[in-house]
Amino acid sequence: MPDTVNSLAEAPSVASSPDDAVPVIDIADYLAGKPGALAATAAELQHAQQNVGFYVLTGHQVEQALIDGVFAQTAKFHAQGLDAKMALKANKDNVGYMPVKGSITKATPVAGVKPQPNLVEAFFMKRDLATDHPDVVAGKRFRPANQWPDPQALPDFRATMVAYMDALEGLGKSLLPLYAAALDLARDWFDEAFSEPQYVLRCSHYPPHEPGPGQFGIAPHTDSSFITLLPQSGLPGLAVLSQSGQWIEPPVIDGSFVVNSGEMMKRWTNERFLATPHRVINRTPNADRYAAPFFFDCTLDHPMECIPTCTDADNPPKYGTTSYAEYMAWFYDRNYAHAKKDP
Repeated sequence: MPDTVNSLAEAPSVASSPDDAVPVIDIADYLAGKPGALAATAAELQHAQQNVGFYVLTGHQVEQALIDGVFAQTAKFHAQGLDAKMALKANKDNVGYMPVKGSITKATPVAGVKPQPNLVEAFFMKRDLATDHPDVVAGKRFRPANQWPDPQALPDFRATMVAYMDALEGLGKSLLPLYAAALDLARDWFDEAFSEPQYVLRCSHYPPHEPGPGQFGIAPHTDSSFITLLPQSGLPGLAVLSQSGQWIEPPVIDGSFVVNSGEMMKRWTNERFLATPHRVINRTPNADRYAAPFFFDCTLDHPMECIPTCTDADNPPKYGTTSYAEYMAWFYDRNYAHAKKDP
């Protein structure tokens, strides 16, 4: 693994072996219910998760017009003046706007990277709960009402984002039988755990900047999530740290998603599935880069105990049982100053 900040900021290299490349997994046959497709696709997924931690997903059935709409609305949101955005400043539940340099990657550090503010601004949304929902009224953490921009300024923003979150929740749920099969479990094993998934949509803007040592849109890190679904952007910038220590870029395929597992998946599978470090650098001069990662997780209080097929007498559980609420309280408080319960 590179051991200096300068080397981490260099342009990604070309993968030198299959396990150093981000694989492509087409789920069209699986979604169509073709015989044998579940087992075959799960085998591809198992290889990707155990050797790379990332893959490019095609054949997913999410409408391209909806994806395009999310990118367009993200650009419109971030084109607003800073006052309009700061009026929606993110709260302790990390819902709302985070300005440039509003986060520091601390929770999952990578060797050689000194934590410093990230060169990205973002708008965070969760499941769109009504203001009179019992969890909202009770102030339950990670179950807030969203903050939304002025509908007169951005009339299509809320509807577009809610439709997209609904579609991505559906896509995430459709992948669960594949993950179960890849872990040698019954295909319905995750159903109870994801009865009402937690999720976060992060609409990000990476402004153009002069590249320099240690400067990142988002510094090398691993995600907190079970999985992250990222629609491919028109501009490069995402790089993945391969198991041999190379920074590589996923293949760019129109209409695809880049998918990776995070720390919750790593913990739950007793490190059988990888949580792979990755970074973002806007390397395109004078261009604004946008991204809309969707972080997909289990139900708020579901106990994530070591999956039975990921442990035996020679491989005991490495982590204690936790829940989304417990893990994310630690993660948010570490990475986002505005999310600390007691600033």
